Amino acid sequence: MYKTIVVHVDDGRGMEARLRAATLLAKAFDAHLVGSAATGMSWPSYALLTGSMAVTPIDEFHAMCDTARASLRSFAERARRLGAESVEERLVEDDHRRALLLQSRYADLVVTSQDTRGLDTVRGLPQYVAVHGARPLLVVPEGYAGAPLGDDIVVGWDGSAQAIRAIHAALPMLVRACSVRLALVNADAESGLHGEEPGADMALYLARHGVRVDVVKEETRGPVGEALLGVARDCGAGLLVAGAFGHSRYRELVLGGVTRVLLQESELPVLVAH
Repeated sequence: MYKTIVVHVDDGRGMEARLRAATLLAKAFDAHLVGSAATGMSWPSYALLTGSMAVTPIDEFHAMCDTARASLRSFAERARRLGAESVEERLVEDDHRRALLLQSRYADLVVTSQDTRGLDTVRGLPQYVAVHGARPLLVVPEGYAGAPLGDDIVVGWDGSAQAIRAIHAALPMLVRACSVRLALVNADAESGLHGEEPGADMALYLARHGVRVDVVKEETRGPVGEALLGVARDCGAGLLVAGAFGHSRYRELVLGGVTRVLLQESELPVLVAH
């Protein structure tokens, strides 16, 4: 169950989308919603950076705090209007990545926007939290407008430990879903991870939890991430579940990989776990 959901709060263009997704889950699971905003750096770091250039850097730092607090107030007001009953605001005087990582320790799920590489986003935030955090991450595209997340779900299954963790993290939604498609892409290439019948054992595991699941097998010569997104698009899924960084981060981030595609290009929310 999701009882504490942490949302990254800022004034970026994706804020409304991630708030809608987080509030939808908070209402469905009667969860406590925590907005986490950061100043961008701690006061000691800011003073060290600006002390030789500004007469009163403390005033500028207070302005950064005020901006973050205003974002939190807006988050709380909007969340309550959307129907969230238990809402909390938390301001952290630190780097955005470390601040969200700290708050994630005490949550069941963390919600961020995609890494769109825009000027109003924190570069690499979802990747950083996914790799260094201990909690699953819901990554929401800017265009998400509040469609149901858990009616139809696609689960990417490659037999990896990361995929197992993602499936376990998504289980509260999977058991409620109308349909779940367990998608295997190029399963023959990873036959040692799947057993005699690829997907059968995981499908049985999910069925024992009451999940209505079908196995879908795809073959492609293109990127696996794009194949998964294609399965989700074809069946009108509201959520995609996948393991994050099953290969080395160097291969994923520099050479390209499933995680990069899902976190940057998905048109629907993606739940990932590392």
